[in-house]
Amino acid sequence: MNVSFIKQMKNLEREVLLKSVELDDDGDDFQFELEDFSVTDEIIAVAPRCVRCNTCVGECPVNAIEPANIFRMAKITDKCVKCEICVQSCPVSAIKLISNTVVYDSGDEREVIEYKVANVSYPHRVVRMNSIAIDYSVDNNWDDCANLCPTNAFTLEFKEFFDDLDMDVGIELIEDELYPYINEKLCIGCGACKEISLNDFAIELDRYIGPVRHSRFIDINYDSCVNCFLCEENCPTGAIELVDGEVVLDNDKCIRCVECTNHCPVEALKRVDMK
Repeated sequence: MNVSFIKQMKNLEREVLLKSVELDDDGDDFQFELEDFSVTDEIIAVAPRCVRCNTCVGECPVNAIEPANIFRMAKITDKCVKCEICVQSCPVSAIKLISNTVVYDSGDEREVIEYKVANVSYPHRVVRMNSIAIDYSVDNNWDDCANLCPTNAFTLEFKEFFDDLDMDVGIELIEDELYPYINEKLCIGCGACKEISLNDFAIELDRYIGPVRHSRFIDINYDSCVNCFLCEENCPTGAIELVDGEVVLDNDKCIRCVECTNHCPVEALKRVDMK
C-alpha cells in the first residue's frame, strides 16, 4: 500500500486558528507561519484481517497490546516502543508497519502539505503447526473457530464426512449434526481456534515460533555520549547500562525499539537499518 495526499495550507490555517484562538477573539491579528520541514515516522497498526489468535500479545516484550476476543481485534496501546516484534510474529500478517511522511515546501506553488503513507516490508518469523487435536467430548463454540480460521482448515462437517475418512473421534456421532474438523495440511498453527475457544480444553495445539529476525541495530557514538543514564533508565528490557562511563549494549536482550534513541539528548544512539 502506497498512498499520497495533500492538504491545502489555507485549510490547515483555518484548523489551527479554530483550535488556537479564544472563542471571544475574532482572530484578525492571528499570524500563521510555517517553515519548511520533512518528518517521517513509523506507525504500527492492526488490519481488519486479524484472526484473534493473540500471538502478538504473547510475543510483545512490553505488554503493549490489548488482547483480542471474538468481537474485537487486538489493539496496539500507547505503551508500544516500536520494536516491531509483533509485525513479524503475526501468523497472518495482520499487523502492519507503516511509514508516515509529512512534507512542507514553501517554494511549492500549490501551497500544500503533502502526506505519504506506505507499507514497510519486514522479515517474518516462522510460525508452524506441529500438531493439533480436538476433544470431541466437550462443548465449545465451534462456529466461532470455523469462522475465524484464516485458511479454512477448521470446518464443520456431518457424520458422513467422518465415516468416509474412517475417522474415530472418540464419541458416537449423530446424523444431521455438525462436528469440527481440522485439515492439518491447511492449518498454519496461528492458534486462533484455541484462543477464542470458550472451553480451555477443547483444542490442544503444539506449534513452533521461530526466533526474532532483526533487520535493525542500535548504533552507539561513544564520543557523543554524555553519561546521562537516560538510555539505561528507559530501556524496557534492561539491555543497556553504563559501565565505567561507557554504554554497554546486550544484543541478546535488545529488542531494537526506539526508547533509548528517543531519550538520548545528544543523539549518541541511533536505530540503523541493516544492509
